[in-house]
Parts: sequence; structure tokens; C-alpha cells
Amino acid sequence: MAGRRPPTVPSDQDGRPGTGSDLHLDLTGTGGLRARLMEALREAIRSGRLAPGSRLPPYRTLAVDLGVSRNTVAEAYAELVEEGWLTARQGSGTRVARRAQPLPQTRPPAPKGRLRTVHDLQPSSPDAAAFPRADWTASVRRALAAAPNEAFGVGDPRGRRELREALVEYLARARGVRTRADRIVICSGFAHGLELLSAILDGPVAVEAYGLSFHRSIIEHAGHGTIPLEVDAGGARVQDLPATGAEAVLLTPAHQYPTGGPLRPERRAAVVDWARATGGLVIEDDYDGVFRYDREPVGAVQGLDPDHVVYMGSTSKSLSPALRVGWMVLPGRLAGRVAEAKGGRELVTGVVDQLAFADLVASGAYDRHVRRMRGIYRRRRDRLIAVLAQRAPHVQVSGIAAGLHAVLDLPPGTEAAALRGARRQGLALDGLGAYRHPASTAPPRDGLVIGYGTPSEHAYAAALDALCLALPGPSGAAEAPPARGR
Repeated sequence: MAGRRPPTVPSDQDGRPGTGSDLHLDLTGTGGLRARLMEALREAIRSGRLAPGSRLPPYRTLAVDLGVSRNTVAEAYAELVEEGWLTARQGSGTRVARRAQPLPQTRPPAPKGRLRTVHDLQPSSPDAAAFPRADWTASVRRALAAAPNEAFGVGDPRGRRELREALVEYLARARGVRTRADRIVICSGFAHGLELLSAILDGPVAVEAYGLSFHRSIIEHAGHGTIPLEVDAGGARVQDLPATGAEAVLLTPAHQYPTGGPLRPERRAAVVDWARATGGLVIEDDYDGVFRYDREPVGAVQGLDPDHVVYMGSTSKSLSPALRVGWMVLPGRLAGRVAEAKGGRELVTGVVDQLAFADLVASGAYDRHVRRMRGIYRRRRDRLIAVLAQRAPHVQVSGIAAGLHAVLDLPPGTEAAALRGARRQGLALDGLGAYRHPASTAPPRDGLVIGYGTPSEHAYAAALDALCLALPGPSGAAEAPPARGR
């Protein structure tokens, strides 16, 4: 594309009505911005949303709406003109090319009965577009320049010492964790760490009655039973632990997943007392402890007793799940056993990623990124609350003081209907029922788990509108579509 002149798009100056028309485009997917924009325009034409002869917004206007550079839009328009998808003439602007026959489908049609996902509100996924590419690139360069030659040999299964030392300082400062570098084992994420722990446990594990089913599956696959601890407004009912006979307990104390809310202080103390009295182990999943909004930071339970708590975290929510970097802060008696369970060499987390992340933390860029994302996610959460207050005031929202998701409490018996309504609106989201332990004896709770981290800024309003249309009304029926002009 070097040297190519932008297409003639004079509609910025022609003054006629409609030159600033809105155009919704979904730029998710792979590839660069220009490639994603071109594919989004092709799809809009193929699907009929942009009919032959339709006038496109000026590239300056579309660039502002999408938050991309004018050159990106201009070059995408120019290439689509050359491919025959668009036409551009002085005085007429850029339009969809007129064709005698519709364009052939380039993708097979979706199977009958399968609805297309348009809006992703899956919980606890971060904004992929917000990955700090410039800072990460700078950290990679510095890390590679400073790395000793031995870093590119057979890796230590405990992980690079540079990262473990950086985590000692960061976790103490940001999360109140007390540890040393020789008690940290790097893993590829929480699931991998849980696999390693499950390999050295002997007895059953207590888990929160609402939690991720694949975490329970990891424990059960290793031959351990899982025992549900009921969850209420104060978090898991750890006072019930003595009656379970569990060897360990898995908790999300900073922000219970998915119901929300921190573990109450008296329960944090009680679970540590249980571990000390029984020799049990507390497994602390600090999956989004850095994202808090309306309350003081809640420190890690590990800080109360490093000898009885395994603290686990990762970059999956703060940076990206694609990075595959996590950490386990272990009691001294378990660090060697977990490293042995991992194997004789590093096989799961790349050395370059470990070194780069260590530099990102040490340079302060990681702190800056987390603070910036905390502000972005808080604004998205506030938008969700405001829209629901206006459009669905009968729906209560909970679990919003921290994290990347909220729970919408629904009237009993309406969750299944709300999920069907969500599918009809093209929404990807979860119901609370999917998280409930099969052996839980408490009455089921109806609700939707809504993630606000994933949608792009330009697509968020449409996702919230679709959500409101899917929600049951005060009488249990779905909301009627808004009137024209609303």
C-alpha cells in the first residue's frame, strides 16, 4: 500500500444531508486494523446491511467513530474500490458498487437452529484491544538485551528468577503477599497451577457452591472429590469447613466468582484458623483482585498465613489470556513438590514472555496499565448500571464493587427464558445456573452473569441495548422493543 493515494471522498465538503451517517462495524477478529475494517465492510455488503448504491460515511467521520486513523479508513476504502466492492466519484462520495447479481457467499451458512453471536458479554474476559503493545514491545527489547545466554537454554521449571523476584516486590506492594522468590513457581495460568496442586493433594477439596465447573473437573480428574460450600452475601460459608472433612479449600476471596463480593474479614480469619488447626490448605484464586472500584483494596488472605495458603494469580484478566503467564506463591513445604510435579524443565511458559513480563512489572508499565484499565472498566460498569436503571429498573445488579462482571438477579424461574432471549438477540453470556455445584443443597438462584470487559467501545452501546431486550420484564416477559425514535 506504500505510495497509494487515498480515494476521493469529497462528501466531507459537499454539505448534503446524510454525509455523517452512522455505520456499525464489528472490528473483532484477527489481523491488523485495516484488514479487519475491510472484512467488516465486505461482510456488511454480503449480508445486505449495505445495499448496492448505499453511501458510506466519509473516511474522516468513520475514523473518528471507530477510533482509528484516517489513513487506515482511506486505505481500506481505496483497496475495496480496486476490488470492486465500492465506487468513489467526485461529488458522489464513496458508495457500495451496483451489481447485477448479489455477491456469492464466501462462508458456509450457519447450521439451522444455530444463532450467530453478535455481542460478547461473556464474563471475566478483558478488552483484547487494550493490550499495551508499545510497552510490551519495549519490555521485550530490554529483556532480550539484558538476558544472560543461559536464559535460552533448558528452562528451570520454577520459572525465570527475574520474574519471580519482580513478583515478590509487586505482590507485596499491590496485594499484601508475603513470600520469597524460592517459594514462587511460574505456571501458564490458574488452571495449570490447579492441576499441579491437585497432583500432590490426597483428600477431598471444598469448593464454593458457585464457581467454574472446569476448575471442579480438574480436581475431580486428579481423583479428588469436591464438596460445595454454600455462598451468601459474605462469601463462602467457611464456618462449615470442619464438617466436610476436606484437605483443602478453593476460594475466590477478593471477589467471589461469579456472585461477587469479598470474603468477610471474620471468615478470612476463620479459614486460616481452620487450616492451622487441621493442617489443611487454602487455595486462593486472586483472579481479578487488582480491579476494584467502590471499596478499599482487599489484601490477599495469604498475607495472614503464608504457611497455609497457596496464592495464585495470572495475567489473564490484567493483560491477556493469550499470554499464558501465571504464578503460584507456595508454603515452603510445598514449593519443591510442586516444582517436581511440573517436571524437570520449563515446558509451558516461554522464557521471553517471562522476561518481558518481569521487565513490564519492574519498569512500572504494568502498574500504569492496570490503573488505566481500572478506569476504563469502571466507566463500562457505570454505563451498564445506568442503562439498566433506565431500561430495566426491576432488575437488581450485584457483585459490582470489583472485577470485570456483574450479576443481574432475576425472578425465580426466569433464567432459562432470559438465556433464550439473549440467544435470540445474538448475545453471548452466562446464567448463574451454569456455575452451581451439582451437590449444592441451597435453593438455586436465578440470574445472568454479564461481562463488560470484552466489547469494544464502539460496540458496547448496541450490546447493552440487546441485553435490555433480552431481559424479562417485571411480569417475567421479555421487554418490548423500543419505539421508533427512542
